Amino acid sequence: MSFNSFGHLFRVTTWGESHGPAIGCVVDGCPPGLTLSEADLQPWLDRRKPGTSKFTTQRQEADQVRILSGVFDGVTTGTPIQLTIENTDQRSKDYGEIAQAFRPGHADITYQQKYGVRDYRGGGRSSARETASRVAAGGVARVVLAALAPDVRITGYMVQMGGKVIDRARFDAAVIGQNPFWCPDAVMAADWAEYLDGLRKSGNSVGAVIEVVAEGVPAGLGAPLYGKLDSDLAAAMMSINAVKGVEIGDGMAVAALTGVDNADEIRMGHDGPEFLTNHAGGILGGISSGQPVVCRFAVKPTSSILTPRRTINAKGEDVDLVTKGRHDPCVGIRAVPVGEAMMALVLADHLLLDRGQTGGLRGRIG
Repeated sequence: MSFNSFGHLFRVTTWGESHGPAIGCVVDGCPPGLTLSEADLQPWLDRRKPGTSKFTTQRQEADQVRILSGVFDGVTTGTPIQLTIENTDQRSKDYGEIAQAFRPGHADITYQQKYGVRDYRGGGRSSARETASRVAAGGVARVVLAALAPDVRITGYMVQMGGKVIDRARFDAAVIGQNPFWCPDAVMAADWAEYLDGLRKSGNSVGAVIEVVAEGVPAGLGAPLYGKLDSDLAAAMMSINAVKGVEIGDGMAVAALTGVDNADEIRMGHDGPEFLTNHAGGILGGISSGQPVVCRFAVKPTSSILTPRRTINAKGEDVDLVTKGRHDPCVGIRAVPVGEAMMALVLADHLLLDRGQTGGLRGRIG
């Protein structure tokens, strides 16, 4: 089987390789009659594209998206939306030395073990280049959200690089877009810049933690037990290249709490129930509570580095390998808009699922 699609009613299939002629996706299940053009999608791709600072890969890709189907006279038709992005700055020769050797920490060896053949140029399908297709699809999802749940606001930012964690007391949403790390802590952003520059110059890389928050999510999205909103969110974030861990709300930290500490107490407000805390990350029993939906994911260090690493080749011989080419010293930086896109895709899917089952009605309290 080929697992290149995700989503239930709002379904996305991505295609293409890092060094092929193009990458793209098919978005199926988009409601008809929504205004959509390339201009609605391009700003999100511009936030993810490479070469935007010295802290990301210097591969120069315009990442210009084209809509090939599913839109007529400027509105969606309800039929599959085909999106394509040309690859224009491939340097496949950089990967000649890994054609017969496996990069440690990379999917090279498992692709070979599974399929018996692999596209070694930039990792082929396992490259983070694939995430551009997700961001394009996420742009379509945001159009759906704007129509069905206009109060939803999705914000992603980096909260940790290596062992350096932001100070929540200095959290300022206004500075997220003012530094190359999508960091809400201006002091830590300056620290990260010096730290990452040193790693970059030494041929090393580092991991990161990204937090994505969706505000204005209506209560009632998700379903027990196998259609949980948080299980779909976790699967979506874990599917992002290089992600090794996902948390919802307080995540793993809840293991250190007592029931008294963890309970999100409730009082009745003027406009309905009001929660006094949000340890659950806006999801209870797999169903959204109306609070902000909070998700974090950990991104491993980039596996392609200039520091020699021990590995083997296709003949089973021990070799030392240096990976040449243009790589992100911290791939977590460009994972921020990808995480936002995946949040948008899951929420759009669950809005359509909820509308199909309940008609969008809500159980009345008070």
